[in-house]
Amino acid sequence: MAYQTINPYTNEVEQTFENTTDEELEQTLATAHQLYLEWRRDNKLEERKRVILNLGRLLRERREEYAAIMTRDMGKLIGEAEGEVDLCASFCDYYVANADQFLAPEIIATTSGRAKVIKQSLGTLVAVEPWNFPFYQIARVFIPNFIVGNPMILKDASNCPASAQAFADAVKEAGAPAGSLTNLFLSYDQVNRAIADKRVAGVCLTGSERGGATVAKEAGANLKKNTMELGGNDAFIILDDADWDLVEKVAPAARLYNAGQVCTSSKRFIVLEKDYDHFLEIMKDAFSKVKMGDPLDPSTTLAPLSSKKAKEKLQGQVDLAVANGAKVYYGNQPVALAGQFFMPTILTDITPANPLFDTEMFGPVASVYKVKSEEEAIELANNSSYGLGNTVFSQNYEHAERVAAQIETGMSWINAGWASLPELPFGGVKNSGYGRELSSYGIEEFMNKHLIYEARQ
Repeated sequence: MAYQTINPYTNEVEQTFENTTDEELEQTLATAHQLYLEWRRDNKLEERKRVILNLGRLLRERREEYAAIMTRDMGKLIGEAEGEVDLCASFCDYYVANADQFLAPEIIATTSGRAKVIKQSLGTLVAVEPWNFPFYQIARVFIPNFIVGNPMILKDASNCPASAQAFADAVKEAGAPAGSLTNLFLSYDQVNRAIADKRVAGVCLTGSERGGATVAKEAGANLKKNTMELGGNDAFIILDDADWDLVEKVAPAARLYNAGQVCTSSKRFIVLEKDYDHFLEIMKDAFSKVKMGDPLDPSTTLAPLSSKKAKEKLQGQVDLAVANGAKVYYGNQPVALAGQFFMPTILTDITPANPLFDTEMFGPVASVYKVKSEEEAIELANNSSYGLGNTVFSQNYEHAERVAAQIETGMSWINAGWASLPELPFGGVKNSGYGRELSSYGIEEFMNKHLIYEARQ
């Protein structure tokens, strides 16, 4: 596979990276494993905390530089890219501030003797990460695992190699020893060999169902711990007592942020029939006002999709939905710009028989559903093979929480679009994957909880 930066706004190839050789992979595995053994022997937590503090400082100092690299790699708006760098820096603050607490031994209450659980690293990890948040996706797995003492080998998406290398270079500059985070331009066969290697303890992946199933199969065959953060087809439920001023403010952005290329963005908008027409007009008005253009220009409000391939896939999905009875309420017209732009589109009348009913559309396409009752809204939200995120709008928090608790999902937001913060666990259920990242839950995924016990004599 070719690792290239093809700017999705200009369609120009900006950088090409050589694929990793088998010899380079072997050297990386050996270096990472020796580092793991060193950390297990000497701990060096304080040194790792200093590295992460330095990383946070570098991210803040070079915010504009790193944001521009991400924008050229995959096209996201420069303001969104700058916010992504800020978020990664906040992860540094959070895990350094909480490292001692998260890694402290846990005393087990027992009358049979003395028992405690100590928290230890597992070993080298392989991280397979996507392109839609080129720094964030790496930071949220690397930072907590580095604090624990798990070295990491990174296989990033082939269309954002400059971002992956820039992040790895920042980690090195922050003072991390060789082997801490090594970005490699691997083939799929090399990924499988790395996962199977006895020096690798586990693998984490964020990506598609297909990619997750492939990596999980290899991990399972070699008895390796793994976590999967996969796609989503998140519901946005508007209850009868919703604040419509807030809905109008939040709903369009919940679909259009990052050009709709977010696993947790709202994709299925579920509205009571009395509010259905009103909601459609709200979305149409907002979608019609976007400004497509250069994502490096702060005045642009909708970026191109990440690649020609992504645009063609999304167009094919919309065409298939329409061919099977969906109606285009707004959009689905060609965009007279050279970049990989997709006109914001609103689809209605998608029935369960439509092949797109249970398919994630990764781009600025909103599917709007009409229901007769709250109970029907809950049933529709749960009629999905995905279970990543969910949004509920109600002016009564207790009401919204009761509805949220009935949705089969890993995360629910009330009266807000999706959000990611270092203290909030991230992850889903069903085909959206398993395991958690961020917060105290995330740092525990690849941690050996080692019982030490002495029986009473």
